Amino acid sequence: MDTIAERAVAADTKGSINLRIEAGIRQIIDEAAAILGKTRTEFMVESARRQAIDVLLDQRLFVLDPERYDAFVQALDNPPAPGPKLRSLLRRVPAWQK
Repeated sequence: MDTIAERAVAADTKGSINLRIEAGIRQIIDEAAAILGKTRTEFMVESARRQAIDVLLDQRLFVLDPERYDAFVQALDNPPAPGPKLRSLLRRVPAWQK
């Protein structure tokens, strides 16, 4: 059985990814990275990581038993009436219109 420390060390191990991309795409990536003061690798890793997180968050699966599923759908189909705080918020002029 591995320990938490062993797993942390394994998680910190770096690997490499080799990509073949068209010169035009590489140039766009390099220009964008330069604008942000990043290397190509930093830019690509950060961009890929952000996109991966977005995809994973968008694909979460919720499993409910039939009774809870029916209650969930009922709640979605019949939201509560707006309360005083929501009504107040909707009456405010947005900051960008002031």
